[in-house]
Amino acid sequence: MTTITISKEDYLKAIAEAEAEGQTVIPATLAHWLSVTRPAVTFALKRLTKDGLVTAKVDGSIRLTGHGREIAERTMVRHHLIERMLTEIFGMAWYEVHDEAERLEHAVSPAFEKKLAQKLGHKDTCPHGNGLTLRSPADRRKRGLVLLTEADPGLRYTVASVYERDRKLLEFFDAEGIRPGARIHVSSRNYDGTISLSIGTHDIRLGSPAAEKVWVSKA
Repeated sequence: MTTITISKEDYLKAIAEAEAEGQTVIPATLAHWLSVTRPAVTFALKRLTKDGLVTAKVDGSIRLTGHGREIAERTMVRHHLIERMLTEIFGMAWYEVHDEAERLEHAVSPAFEKKLAQKLGHKDTCPHGNGLTLRSPADRRKRGLVLLTEADPGLRYTVASVYERDRKLLEFFDAEGIRPGARIHVSSRNYDGTISLSIGTHDIRLGSPAAEKVWVSKA
């Protein structure tokens, strides 16, 4: 029987999350995603391949097997529940909870996970607006979502979700009022690559690196 360690859960979840962000997962992706060295990634992938949790394609991309994806999604569910617990029960700010959930997700027993689910009830999205079931960019677009960089000037949008793995970016978004559920008006896409938008009476010019981390729907 394969022993599932914290490290294995981290790698499997990182692969699933990177796929959901539209990235082709290669060893360099995981080294950046998990802040580890390339040799560490190489060693981990050999172990995960031997355990039947991932496969390596001819082009070097890494894919989850059915069993690997099952473990990744279970870890994601625990992460989701912890984020909701921290915001809904303990009142932590939405931009703080991802990092805390990363630390706590491996310590949740099946019994406690069940209690959390009963206490919180079902909700498909986390405090950052990201779905409990990982969705690819193509899936998001099928649901009518677009990246803020693709939003049409002159229209109003609602923020659906934001990229949650960058604490400083989340703090910036919070300070500017860019959070799930916020209504924004896109004024213009500018020559310098920025986007002019307004949130209530607050005007902001947002650079493309930040704007492409926000998914919106037409209000």
